[in-house]
Amino acid sequence: MNSILSIVLMAIGSACAASFYVPIKKVHGWSWESYWIVQGVFSWIVAPWVFAYFTVPNLGAVLSNSPSGAVAYTLLFGALWGVGGLTFGLSMRFLGVALGQSIALGFCAALGTLIPPIISGQNLLGTHSGVLIILGVSICIAGIAIVGYAGALRSANMSVEDRQKAIKEFALKKGLLIAVLAGVMSACFNFGINGIPGFMDAGNVIQKVAADQGTNPLFVANPVYIYVMFGGFLTNFIYCMYLNVKNKTFKDYLSVSSNVLVSNLLFCLLGGTLWYLQFFFFGMGQSKLPLGMVAFGWSILMAMNILFGNVWGIILKEWKGAGRKTITVLVLGLVVLVLSTFVIKL
Repeated sequence: MNSILSIVLMAIGSACAASFYVPIKKVHGWSWESYWIVQGVFSWIVAPWVFAYFTVPNLGAVLSNSPSGAVAYTLLFGALWGVGGLTFGLSMRFLGVALGQSIALGFCAALGTLIPPIISGQNLLGTHSGVLIILGVSICIAGIAIVGYAGALRSANMSVEDRQKAIKEFALKKGLLIAVLAGVMSACFNFGINGIPGFMDAGNVIQKVAADQGTNPLFVANPVYIYVMFGGFLTNFIYCMYLNVKNKTFKDYLSVSSNVLVSNLLFCLLGGTLWYLQFFFFGMGQSKLPLGMVAFGWSILMAMNILFGNVWGIILKEWKGAGRKTITVLVLGLVVLVLSTFVIKL
């Protein structure tokens, strides 16, 4: 029962993350770099502190008793994850949405799940849970590939004008390198949360400190988010400030009317909070996984993120006119992604 509850909790988080862009799209008068860093303040700074404050008893003691080395590595992994988020968009720019997303998220799911137990010295092929992790990751990647193929089919049905726009910046070698980089760097978020036990302690030690301070197992990851997301914020802040200078968009923050300013801030608050909730529920769901399957939680989250992202795409009619074959392939891919999460019941 706990395994199913784990999947449900992570699914709720992924549904929140997939809904992130709905309020963000209602931001008016601001360039990408302006609204991106504003929502980042809410999702990477404000939300982690607020949720940790209300769910972690003795939060101050948890933070002060966390080893400085673990905190430093958590911040470092967060900063590297921030690079992954920035390069993820570039991978789709040079490869297209279907191929770029498939490669980046495939690497993110595989590396984020498999690297910690492998480096920690676990023989995944020698245990039942290890074999299930490999099986689940393989099925997840297969589902991502099928969804990517559906995206390729949809692109083939694009108008000549749209196809020319897409091909204009197509660069296979550059795109592949960036997509791999995006996947590897994005996987660092999981390393920040759970560390690489026996090799590089990070959030895993902070979670133990939280547990020792009486924190409910559902919420032991919440103090970790304060550090890992701050690391990601720093990376994004530097890049967005660079774009503000380069594009002369600092005026965005003050050039809109007071009503639009308040509206933009509220939509950024809502979008940022929805984005944060994916990890809030991920931490809860991970706590319900069998001990030997904790590493597989990351793969579940990636599968659910793609699932609900495409569900929103269908709702918003992004797949309109794609054709029966394309939709059939898409649905097949989404079903495979769902099935990949249920290996924990085998």
